[in-house]
Amino acid sequence: MIDAKNTCCARLLAAGKRYGNIAALDGIDLDVRAGELLALLGPNGAGKSTAVSLLLGLTEADAGEVQLFGQSPHALAARRRVGVMLQSAGMPDTLKVRELLAQTRSYYPDPLDAAECARIAGIADLLDRRYGKLSGGQQRRVQFALAICGKPELLFLDEPTTGLDVEARQALWSATRALVAAGSAVLLTTHYLEEAEALADRVAVLARGKLVAEGSVRQIRARVAQRRIRCVSALKPETIGAWPEVRSVWRDGDRIEIVTDSAEMVVRQLLFEDSALCELEVQRAGLAEAFVEITREAA
Repeated sequence: MIDAKNTCCARLLAAGKRYGNIAALDGIDLDVRAGELLALLGPNGAGKSTAVSLLLGLTEADAGEVQLFGQSPHALAARRRVGVMLQSAGMPDTLKVRELLAQTRSYYPDPLDAAECARIAGIADLLDRRYGKLSGGQQRRVQFALAICGKPELLFLDEPTTGLDVEARQALWSATRALVAAGSAVLLTTHYLEEAEALADRVAVLARGKLVAEGSVRQIRARVAQRRIRCVSALKPETIGAWPEVRSVWRDGDRIEIVTDSAEMVVRQLLFEDSALCELEVQRAGLAEAFVEITREAA
């Protein structure tokens, strides 16, 4: 593992990639650091997959520079320090999980013990099953085991929890946090924004091939003026929704939830309209609301 926290493991420097007339990436700078999970977010077509492909050496940049541990992404010494879990994985259906694990471990000079790897990924009961006979969620757990079996200093997780149930998702989150705590760098791409909010030390948002926001989850959320108000009130959502400062409103059990850019004005109106109002909470917008606002502005 890397000892120095925030050592740069992978880097894009003014990196650009075009497909015909379309700029998939337009001169972006991006660092992936040791001891940190970077969540790379963006709508479909924003350039996330292209950025990952450049860092893995699967695609060549048209402009700028790509570094993997200070070397070319094609350098074997650099590649042996990386683990990868992509959205699509072309695994031989006829091989048993045990065989896949043994084969992948053989690529690394000092791999994780097979039994420990299976325990972390939750696949100990699948080792003698053929990969092609597994469910989609089971295959994703196997892919995670293969990604971590080389003790990666840099781990790429591309939509890792798609198809996983809640228990398996929580287990993967826990294993990922442990890797980061031990000094590994993790680059996560996900459409589950609650996943990014729960795991990320830093967030980078791409839109139309450009890096439009970067910072901690707190910093990204702070860029948006929206607030969420929760309270117990006898007022009807339809009544509150007619107020000009309210973006959206809905009832969740006995509570009203309101999204607004003018929290103080809405709170004053609530207290004026409902003297019995109670359990009032005002929260900053979550990462999901911030993401929608930032990408809307970029568009």
